[in-house]
Amino acid sequence: MSEAREYARALFLLSEEEGTTEAVRADAEIMSSAIRENPDYLKLLDTPAISLEEKLGLIDKAFSTLNTSLLNLCKLLCEKRCARLTERVAEEYFALYDQSRGIERVEAVTAVGLTEAQLSALSARLEKKTGKTVIITNTVDKSILGGMKLRYMGIQLDGTVKTRLDSFEKSLKSLII
Repeated sequence: MSEAREYARALFLLSEEEGTTEAVRADAEIMSSAIRENPDYLKLLDTPAISLEEKLGLIDKAFSTLNTSLLNLCKLLCEKRCARLTERVAEEYFALYDQSRGIERVEAVTAVGLTEAQLSALSARLEKKTGKTVIITNTVDKSILGGMKLRYMGIQLDGTVKTRLDSFEKSLKSLII
């Protein structure tokens, strides 16, 4: 088990025990978003040029409204010079949350955006297939030309026009004339 997963598991178990799982998840989203917007923040927390007290103060200042357990985990990662793991810990926490709640996140890559009706129909079909609550994220990629690429449960289903054309081109090139 990875170090980030171990921290996430500890945070998840603690939040389940305290009944704060939903709040921690919401706060972890806020924290992750802030870190993505300021990628140098974690480098700052891992630098030896700033004292530990100053770093902990920066964490308090930036994340004072977060759940106490999550805030303390951020401080612990900083103390252990592992602040770089913060985003990965949040991702692992989200995965544990989804697993415990029977949620499957699916990415649907299409050439044009799906309508609400299409998303609902796809979601219903996948829920029936997986037995889980499905949350779909639709990503638009015009280069696939048409069709759909689905990514979920560690697999990728590719029914795109581009893949079919590439396969057809490859088979034509292999023909001996």
